[in-house]
Amino acid sequence: MRPVGEDPALSNKERIEVPENASRPPGPPRIGLFGGAFDPPHYAHMALARAAVRQLGLSRLHVTPTGQAWHKSRPLTPAAQRLAMCRLAFAHEPRCVVDGRETRRDGPSYTIDTLAALQAEYPGAALYLQIGADQAAAFHTWKDAARILEMAALSIAIRAGQDGQGHAPFDPLCPLPGLPPALQAAARVHVLRLPAMPHSSTQARQLAAQGLPLQGCVPPSVARYIARHHLYTHPASS
Repeated sequence: MRPVGEDPALSNKERIEVPENASRPPGPPRIGLFGGAFDPPHYAHMALARAAVRQLGLSRLHVTPTGQAWHKSRPLTPAAQRLAMCRLAFAHEPRCVVDGRETRRDGPSYTIDTLAALQAEYPGAALYLQIGADQAAAFHTWKDAARILEMAALSIAIRAGQDGQGHAPFDPLCPLPGLPPALQAAARVHVLRLPAMPHSSTQARQLAAQGLPLQGCVPPSVARYIARHHLYTHPASS
């Protein structure tokens, strides 16, 4: 494992301070990128962020809601609302900073662009890209996948029991299927093992569409925001 400053582009509302007394491994600072639709953010997202910070020894984890997701077939909730929900969900997560840069970017959101921006903002830092097993399976379709592997180590989150029940088996010997063998061999991959968690954004949207309580799926502050703004009430949004 190879061994992230303040982002001047972020507003005060988007900043979450990193505790000064938090332990960090020696060597260059480690900056993580955790992107996604976060439509809405839920408890499993938060657990993943905590595990990544702790297990990878991150100095900071940028939680970055996508703007226009090139790979999503369904319309997303407006970016400003997803960003607001992320601020609520991650408000007290140590070393996490909610980063809205992709929501302000014109055109589709690509991970390579955000990594390049972070690399420029944190010279000499080691970058870590946090993805899930489903994203790892489709990684070969991402824009500039080879450049991403040059710029950042990959941290792949695997929930206990995820190797079955509708999920393709995750093979730690071939974590990025579809990539040429040379790229597979050069990739710096870390597997982040998580306990079994039933939470998902799909589940939260379906519960909201049915008028059911979101307790246990999303933080109370996010549940109140969803109710106040009448999000996910139309079946098409689920």
